Amino acid sequence: MGEEQGKKVLEEGWLAARSTDIELTGIQLTTTQPPSSDTSHWMPAVVPGTVLATLVKNKVIPDPFYGLKNEAILDIGDSGREYYTFWFFTTFECKLSSEQHADLNFRGINYSAEVYLNGHQIVLPKGMFRRHSNDVTDILNPDGQNMLAVLVHPPDHPGTIPPQGGQGGDHEIGKDVTTQYVEGWDWIAPIRDRNTGIWDEVSITVAGPVKIVDPHLVSSFFDDYKRVYLHTTTELVNRSGKAADCSLKIQVSTELEGNTFLVEHLQSKQLSIPARSHVQYTLPELFFYKPNLWWPNGMGKQHLYNVEITVDVDGYGESDAWSHHFGFRKIQSEIDSATGGRLFKVNGEPIFIRGGNWILSDGLLRLSKKRYETDIKFHADMNFNMIRCWGGGLAERPDFYHYCDIYGLLVWQEFWITGDVDGRGDPVSNPDGPLDHELFLYSARDTVKLLRNHPSLALWVGGNEQIPPPDINEALTNDLRLHPFFLKVNETNKSKEETTPVVMDPSQYLDGTRVYIKGSLWEGFADSEGGWTDGPYEIQNPEAFFKDDYYKYGFNPEVGSVGMPVAATIRATMPPEGWEIPLFNKLPSGYIEEVPNPIWTYHKYIPYSKPDLVHDQILLYGKPKDLDDFCLKAQLVNYIQYRALLEGWTSRMWTKYTGVLIWKTQNPWTGLRGQFYDHLHDQTAGFYGCRHAAEPIHVQLNLASYFIEVVNTTSSELSDVAIEVSVWDLEGTCPYYNVSENLSVPSKKTVPIFEMKYPQSKNPKAVYFLLLKLYNISDFGIISRNFYWLHKPDGDYKLLEPYREKKIPLKMSSDISISGSTYKVRVQVKNTSKKPDNHSLLYKNNFTEGYDNVDFDFDLTSLDIRKQETGLLQKFYNRFSREDNDVKVSEINGTGDGVAFFLSFSVHASNKDHKKGEDTRILPVHYSDNYFSLVPGEEMAVTISFEVPKGVTPKVSLHGWNYDSAHTVH
Repeated sequence: MGEEQGKKVLEEGWLAARSTDIELTGIQLTTTQPPSSDTSHWMPAVVPGTVLATLVKNKVIPDPFYGLKNEAILDIGDSGREYYTFWFFTTFECKLSSEQHADLNFRGINYSAEVYLNGHQIVLPKGMFRRHSNDVTDILNPDGQNMLAVLVHPPDHPGTIPPQGGQGGDHEIGKDVTTQYVEGWDWIAPIRDRNTGIWDEVSITVAGPVKIVDPHLVSSFFDDYKRVYLHTTTELVNRSGKAADCSLKIQVSTELEGNTFLVEHLQSKQLSIPARSHVQYTLPELFFYKPNLWWPNGMGKQHLYNVEITVDVDGYGESDAWSHHFGFRKIQSEIDSATGGRLFKVNGEPIFIRGGNWILSDGLLRLSKKRYETDIKFHADMNFNMIRCWGGGLAERPDFYHYCDIYGLLVWQEFWITGDVDGRGDPVSNPDGPLDHELFLYSARDTVKLLRNHPSLALWVGGNEQIPPPDINEALTNDLRLHPFFLKVNETNKSKEETTPVVMDPSQYLDGTRVYIKGSLWEGFADSEGGWTDGPYEIQNPEAFFKDDYYKYGFNPEVGSVGMPVAATIRATMPPEGWEIPLFNKLPSGYIEEVPNPIWTYHKYIPYSKPDLVHDQILLYGKPKDLDDFCLKAQLVNYIQYRALLEGWTSRMWTKYTGVLIWKTQNPWTGLRGQFYDHLHDQTAGFYGCRHAAEPIHVQLNLASYFIEVVNTTSSELSDVAIEVSVWDLEGTCPYYNVSENLSVPSKKTVPIFEMKYPQSKNPKAVYFLLLKLYNISDFGIISRNFYWLHKPDGDYKLLEPYREKKIPLKMSSDISISGSTYKVRVQVKNTSKKPDNHSLLYKNNFTEGYDNVDFDFDLTSLDIRKQETGLLQKFYNRFSREDNDVKVSEINGTGDGVAFFLSFSVHASNKDHKKGEDTRILPVHYSDNYFSLVPGEEMAVTISFEVPKGVTPKVSLHGWNYDSAHTVH
C-alpha cells in the first residue's frame, strides 16, 4: 500500500535552535544525530512563524509587544545576521508505492534556506514571496520515517535602526524582496529578526505519475449576466518515464442544506502527456445559465461554487486532485468622469467603496485560520466592502483570501514597493527598487498564480505611494494586462455570438480579469498623479469631514485618525508605569498639547488634539481622572470621529467621492493609533461608529449643514419610508420631535430630506441627544437607527460628567444557545425610565434584527439550562428574577428619567481565583452592536457570540456611562 494521496501539512513537532549553537551539519541532523526536545539548545518551534515567535513562545526573550520589552531584544542590525539564522527540525511519515511521487512544499520562507531531508541537501533560492516545491520521491526513506532540517537565513540587507528611529529605519530592507515594515514605521517599532523564519505552510503532497499545477479559473459573462462561461487552464506535469494517457475531469458543484452537494457540471477530456514533460492544457468552457453570483458585502450574497479538477492515468487510476471555491462575478473599474475618482463595478453594479488599510494579522507572523476568520468577520461586521493590503506588508495568504471570499470583502493587493525604495529619506534609500528585479518579478508572478482564483481579489497595485522601477512596472503592466472580456466598464453585454472572436482563452492569461494600477496615488486614487495627496492622519473636528474643502479628490486611499483601546488592553499590554494618562499642556494659542508617557510614545500613540487646528476632543468631556476615565472618554471620541468620517464621505457619494479607505483598521502589534480593534481582538467604539455609518441604508445628520440625509447604497429604490427625529435632554424630556413620512430614496443616492431646526429653536440645551430612525411605514420596522450626542456650537460635553450620577432603570431578558464551546447570547434590553407618549410613533418601531445593549453582567454558571426537544439549543436563565415565557428577566433599578447612555457589553471568565488586576476578558467576541444608548421607553436586542476556552465559565458584563460598575446577571 502506498501513501494516501493529497496534502499533508507539517505543522506539529517542530524544533528550533540558533545555528551558532549547533555544531552538527544538516546531513548529521537528518541521518545519525537528530535532535529531540530535551537536546541542548533545541526548543519547540512555531511553524509557520518566525524566529522571534519561537523565542517568545519559549520565553527566551520577553514579549516584544509588551511595554518597552522590545528594547531589551537584540536587533539584527547590531547582532549580525548569524544571530537570527536558525535551524528548524521535524520528522514525518511518508511511504510511497512504486508509481507515487512526493513533493516537499514551502509556501513561504524568509529569506533563503538550505533544506536537508534524510541526508540530502536542497538549496532554496531567495525571496520571501515565492513558493518552493521540490520532488523528493527519491529522497524519502523506504521505511517511511523521514527527518527534515531547514537552515533559515535572514534577509540579505536587514539594515540598522538609526538612533533617531524614523520611518523605515535606514531603508536597507528595501533592497530585498521581503516585508518592509520590519525596520519600523510611524505605527510600529522595529521587528528585531526582520521576520526571519518558515512563515507559511509546509507540506508534503503525494500524487501519481501526473500532477496538477496552478489551475486558472475565469468566468465570462454575456446577456446581462444571464449566461456565464467558466474557462479553465491548468498545468500538468508527467514525472514518469513513459507517456501518460489521461482523463482530465472538472466538476462544479454547489453546497445545499445539510452538507449535500448539487453537481452542476461534470466534464471529462482525454489527452496524452509525453514522458517527463510539463504541459499546459485548456479545458473546453462550461456554460451556466443564470448562475448564483458572488457579491461584495452589502450588495448581496457571497455565493461560492466548488470546482474540482482530477486527472486519471490509464493503468494507475486517480493521479492527482485539486479543488477551490470559486465565485462567479465580474469586477471592473475606470476613472469616473464626474469625480475623478476610481469607480468600481461588480456584476455591472457601481459600488461605493468604504473600507480600510490592512498591514498583516500579526507582526511575528503567527498566522492562523482562526485569527484570519476573526479579522475578516470584524471587517464585514463594520459593513466594510474593501481591504487594502498595504505594500510594506504581505502578499496575503490564501486563508486570508478564503475568508474575504466568505464574508464579501474586496481586496486591493499591493506589491512590495514603499518609501524604502524611492531615493529619499535619512539616510537616503535605494532609488531603484529591490536589487534583484528578476526575483521581484518571479515573486510577483508566483503570487498572482497563488491568489488569482479568489473572487474577493479586486485589483493589483504596484506600490504604496510609489511606483515600481520602469522595467518592473512595464513587466507587470504587460503580465497583468486585461483580457478583452474585462476591458470596459460600460460594455453593452452583447451575446457571445455577437462578440469579436478572441484568439486566446482568458484562462490562459496570467490573470487578465482585474486591473493593475502602478501605485496607490495614481490613476483615480488621490490626485491620480502621484502627489502626496492621501491623509490626513490626525484627529479632526467631526464636522470637517462634511465640508467641501476637507478632501479635494474622488478616492482617498488613506485617511487616518486615533485608535485608543479600552483600559483593560492597556493594563494587559503595559506595566503600571504605562497606565499613566497624558499630561495636558496649555499652549499660548489656547490649544492643549497632549504629552503621553514614554511607553505610549513607543507604541506610537496619536493624540486626541492637534494644536492650532483641533482642540483636544477628550477634554471636551472634562479632564480625565485616571486610565479608565481617559479610555472611556477616548471611546466616545472614537465613535464620533469615525462615524463622522464615513458619513462625510457617503454624504457626497458619487457627487464628490467614489470611495475611501481608512488608515488603518487594525495593528499587527499593541499599537495605539489607527485601529478599530486592538491586537488582542477587543473592539474600540470606533468599530461601532463605522458599523452604523457604513450600513447599506443609513439615516444620518450632516454635521456641517444640519440636514437629515438618507443614504441608499443598494440597487433598489427605497419607498414608503419615514424618518422619526427626537431630541432628548439630560432631564429625560423630549424638547423636539418630528416625523417626515412618505419618503422615497432612489437607488445608489444620498438625499437630503430636511434641515434640523434644533438647536436653532428657543432655549436649546447645551448638551442633548438626537435619535434618528428610518422605518417602513407599513409595519414600523426599523431600517436604520442612528444616535448622536451633541452640544451647541462652540460648546462642549462637560455636562455629561454630572450626568453619570443619574441612574436609569433597565429591564433585560436573555437566552443562550450553546454548541460545543461556542456560546450565542441574545439580550433584550429596555430603558424603563419613562412610558411612551401617546402622540409619539417612537415606540411602535420594531427591530428586524438585534441591535442594542445595556449595562449588566450575567454569569453563565449556576444557570437553569434547559434542552429543547431537538437537543441542539440550550437556554440559560438568570437566577435573580422571575421567569417570563421561559426567558429569565432581570432589572437594574434607577430613579431618574433619561437616556441610558453609552452602554457596552464585555465577556469575562467568571473564575473566582483570578488575581486582582488580571485580564479576565474572553476574546474575541462578536456583538451585533455595542457602545449604544437607549432613550426612555426604548427597547432593543443584542446578540453576542464567542468561544469559551476549555474549563472556563463565562459571564457577560454590561457597563454604562450612567453606572459606576458592571452589572452581572448570574
